[in-house]
Order: sequence, then structure tokens, then C-alpha cells
Amino acid sequence: MIHLADTVTKVADKAKGGVLVCGSHGGLYPGYLAAKAGVKAAIFNDAGGGRDNAGTGSLAYLEKLGIAAATAGNMSCRIGDAQDMAARGRISQVNGLAARLGVRPGEPCTVAARKLELAGLPAETDIGPVSEARSLYAAPGSRRIVLVDSASLVLPEDKGQIVVTGSHGGLLGGNDFLALQVDAFAGVFHDAGVGIDEAGTTRLPALDRRGIAGMTVDGASARIGDARSVFKDGVVSRINDTAHNYGATVGEKLQERLLRWSGEA
Repeated sequence: MIHLADTVTKVADKAKGGVLVCGSHGGLYPGYLAAKAGVKAAIFNDAGGGRDNAGTGSLAYLEKLGIAAATAGNMSCRIGDAQDMAARGRISQVNGLAARLGVRPGEPCTVAARKLELAGLPAETDIGPVSEARSLYAAPGSRRIVLVDSASLVLPEDKGQIVVTGSHGGLLGGNDFLALQVDAFAGVFHDAGVGIDEAGTTRLPALDRRGIAGMTVDGASARIGDARSVFKDGVVSRINDTAHNYGATVGEKLQERLLRWSGEA
């Protein structure tokens, strides 16, 4: 069974024991969520690799859990869009288990997914958490800076605050609300190497329409899936009009910009 999902955070129970073709980046946290969902194999978007090759970090992690995994190149299909992965995606990297099933870089995702259907079920094991996924940065200003490794971890209490995510900046399903599921002052994402159709930055116009300052950081400057790295290491790559009106500029250090915003409330 092959299951398509734009994001690993919305994987249904029916994916258990099947092959997941997922629009999420291939970093460690999505790999953890896929393993928790009980899939036997998975394909993610490689988000252009990025700093420390974090966009493919799930491959080795899943291999240790007995799960075959691969990534599709971000220049072959849109991140956050499983249907596009199925239509245009080409494999970029594989782990050892996937390689033993014949999955090869360069082949279509659909071909790879059919090969992955032959994967065996992983042994029952205690997956355990991979990291602290949500924290607060102790900023001196009155706006809180909330760090979440996945945008799915925002809370109602984050309304009006600055939310820094490790998630990619691709809009899911054309739904403006899914760009960020709280009316924050600002939302920051990883640009996932921008990718084909500039998919890694498509949340920004959606945030504009809601009056939220939106920015992405350059994929080579920070680790995708790691909000602390996005905050501390990130260099701003794209901004929306709302962020521009609040003084943001492309090329500045994200941390410096957000500390100014934190103190301006």
C-alpha cells in the first residue's frame, strides 16, 4: 500500500505498515513522525540538502529502525505536495535498506515507491523522542520568541508572538490558514533550497494576506527541522510585504531582526 501525504504531521492511521510518499522535508523530525506512524518505508523531499545535509537526516535514522527510506530532489517536485512528488519527483538519495530493494537515485518516485512495497515490517522497538521540539528563547522584549521544530507545534498562546519554525516555507494545499495555524506577529520558515516553482517560499504571500510578517532563511545557512539553528544561524532569504514594512531586509541575520522586533512591542 502506498499512501500520499503532503505533510507527515497529518498522516492517517491507514499508512501504518505501508509506504509513505510525503511532501515533508527529509530531516530528522519528519523521520521520527513517520516511524511513530508505523510505516515500513518512506520517501520525503530532500529540501536541497542544506546545512549539514539536514534535509536528508532521516535516512540514517530510519535505517537504524529498520525502515527503508529515500528522498526526492527539491528541483524535481514541489516540497509539501505529495501529488507533485508522484507526478514529477525523482529520487535523490536512499538509505541502505532502500538500496537493497533496488531503489536508485534518478528514478521516478512512483517507481521507487513500488519497489519499497517489498520492504519488510520493522521490528517493534521503542522509538523515543528525537529532541525537544518546542521551546522559548529568553528575549529581553515583550514579544516572546517561540521556537518550534515543526509548524504543527504552534499553540493558541502564540498569537501575536514571533514564531520561528524548522519547517519548510511551502504552503500546504493552497490553504492560507495552514501557512501558520495561529495569528502570530511573525512567522519564520526554512526556504528548503527554494526548489522547483519556488515552492519553499510559498507560505509568505499567504501570511501577507493575514497581516503576518513572513520570512524564510537561506537553506545553506541553517539546518531544516531545527528551529534553534534557524534562529541563531539563519540568514534571511525571502520576506513578504508585511515583513518589509516592519523593516526586514534580505541578507540580514535573522536573530538580529527578531530581537529588534521582540523589543518593539
